Amino acid sequence: MNKRIKVVMAKLGLDIHWRGAVAVSRLLRDAGMEVVYLGNQFPEAIVSAAIQEGADVVGLSTLGGNHLTLGPKVVRLLRDQGMDDVMVLMGGVIPPDDFPALKKAGITEVFGPETTIEEIVNCIHDGIKLRESVS
Repeated sequence: MNKRIKVVMAKLGLDIHWRGAVAVSRLLRDAGMEVVYLGNQFPEAIVSAAIQEGADVVGLSTLGGNHLTLGPKVVRLLRDQGMDDVMVLMGGVIPPDDFPALKKAGITEVFGPETTIEEIVNCIHDGIKLRESVS
């Protein structure tokens, strides 16, 4: 990979559980990625930041039950802006039964509480490699 991977990380909506998102952000930085942590944001602000930052990845953290509405909205807004190649990842306490609907809506991968940082980093690297091979 020639350039540093840029990740825009946000807490989705008004979710107050910030610790996991901050921990993942720091671990992604330790893995050599540039991470812009937005804190709590709604889809429009997340997409605006992704555009401004030239993000490769948008990471969404949620524990508030808004994942089936706000997550797909982030994907739709990115696509509307022509940012089809941005990976959208979601993590948090999300019922596994919701994973298929999220993936069908365009979320690249959904990570639960037991996910290792290696799994997340590998997912990002694999997605970037795939994107570059298609380009």
